[in-house]
Amino acid sequence: MRIRTALPALAGAAVLTGTLLSTPAEAAGGVIVYHVWFDSPGSDNRSNASLNAEWVQIKNTSRSAISLKGWILKDTSNHKYVFKNIKIGAGKYMKVHTGKGSDTASNKYQGRGAYVWNNTSDTATLTKSTGSKVDSCSWTTRDPSDKYC
Repeated sequence: MRIRTALPALAGAAVLTGTLLSTPAEAAGGVIVYHVWFDSPGSDNRSNASLNAEWVQIKNTSRSAISLKGWILKDTSNHKYVFKNIKIGAGKYMKVHTGKGSDTASNKYQGRGAYVWNNTSDTATLTKSTGSKVDSCSWTTRDPSDKYC
């Protein structure tokens, strides 16, 4: 008789414990590489408009703003963009363009005069200032001109 009474209580505790353990992880979230446009439309003429049509979009999946100070976005050839003292808001997106422009909350500019992201294959990697990997996204020629990660 004790076993029959204890089983529902144990099952309820297991469900409650599972919920309690999974909720903080889901709530914590983080920053991900969300979308990469690696082959800008039109001819690759190195114009600023063409360079800025090449970008990496990141997303904050958490419920809190996250500081990106010192974080690095890089390709496999080690072209690096270092984030300044900025935050990405909870649930917000941010694009990092290759060319020149004026930074806003949702658009950052590397200020380069040459393309970074290879059209044939490459990887966009996001790391913290400590060097620990946050996320990455890879593509090959199978992908058209952009990739959702």
